[in-house]
Amino acid sequence: MRSLADSAYLDSAFDVPVELAKAGSALENPYVFDAAARELKEMAGRGLVEIVGEQVGSRGAESLIERLVFRRLR
Repeated sequence: MRSLADSAYLDSAFDVPVELAKAGSALENPYVFDAAARELKEMAGRGLVEIVGEQVGSRGAESLIERLVFRRLR
């Protein structure tokens, strides 16, 4: 079974900026979104994607990624 980040990666076109969408999916939950965004950031570390935009906010004492834009490289 693919993760939400894997699905976003595989559904994206090469070299086109894509915003990780929240609406209408499990990503509406801020913790699920943050986990998927962090997984995409790990993919960036492996050279699969480039992170082109990120917005971090706080929820209580925690910092969560609220917005992420990536570009598929491979």
